[in-house]
Amino acid sequence: MQRRTATLEDVARKAGVSQQTVSRVLNKPGVVSERTRDKVISAMQALLYVPNRSAQLLAGKSAPSIGLITASLTLHAPSQIAAAIKSHASARQLEVAIAMPAIVDYASLQARLNEFRAQNIRGAIINLPLEGSVAEKLVSENPDICCLFLDISPETDVCCVRFDHLDGCSACIRHLWELGHRDFGLLAGPESSVSARMRLSSWRETLHRLGVSNAVTVFGDWSAASGWHNAFKLLHQYPKISAIVVANDQMALGVLSALAQLNRNGSQAVSVTGYDDTADSLYFQPPLTTVAQDFDKLGKRAVEMLIQLVADPQIRIRELLPTRLVIRQSTWPIASHPGDDNAQLITQLKTLVKKL
Repeated sequence: MQRRTATLEDVARKAGVSQQTVSRVLNKPGVVSERTRDKVISAMQALLYVPNRSAQLLAGKSAPSIGLITASLTLHAPSQIAAAIKSHASARQLEVAIAMPAIVDYASLQARLNEFRAQNIRGAIINLPLEGSVAEKLVSENPDICCLFLDISPETDVCCVRFDHLDGCSACIRHLWELGHRDFGLLAGPESSVSARMRLSSWRETLHRLGVSNAVTVFGDWSAASGWHNAFKLLHQYPKISAIVVANDQMALGVLSALAQLNRNGSQAVSVTGYDDTADSLYFQPPLTTVAQDFDKLGKRAVEMLIQLVADPQIRIRELLPTRLVIRQSTWPIASHPGDDNAQLITQLKTLVKKL
């Protein structure tokens, strides 16, 4: 005998709430308390209830969805963040409509918000490095769609949940400084990228506080190939470099490959740091010292904050998430005396003795 499909009334009865409350959980979850929402979701799961999306749309109701405008999912960080957002949205019975504009400008982003509006979506997470003026204009021109940004400068007057770039970048510089490095190469991301400029500014600010003014800067395109090419460029411009600070792990992979090809080891070794702590960075040769960002937590907080924002568009959300320096074998103390290949081993042994 075929099992009867659960209805909205069945869910309401099992959760001990009204049918109107169940409908709100489906269509406007942000206006329902978390405790009640959890009861309704549990009842839906127990009854294997499947919302009739077609009927909802024919009735002119909004599907319980949020929008996500993101950079290409072929890139590590955007793909991880998108996966986290979809996972945490699904746990709240929310679907995610994803848009990946080829061009990141106001007109293109406005077109994507218009598409969301046509789907009755009233909340959007924007995970693109945007100029502050563009982000602020999007908010002012779209008062009916709540926008939450994940990659904008701290001065921008919009709702955001983002990582503390200053903390992560400063940690890289301080770590290398404590290992004795004084001659730095900086491999930034594209000059057009807001997040790349923020990381570069944070590096420079930390170096300035330490009294370093001779760091050489080059710009890559986030790829391992650009890391490889720019490593040669940095060492050609400034052969004394003992440490290269890189804006993401993929470019750092290219840098490590170039250094291996140049046989830069022993007293000629160059320390390298990355950013993102991709899953593969542990298996680089050598394993990469890098800055970890908890993308799952970012996705979780983004979904939670957007739900709050849709429920109360007047609230102001500005949340800063911490980063963490992961120290591995791609960084080491600089040799005390140039030409002495044993200096690194001696320093490491002294450090080990202090810990005993």
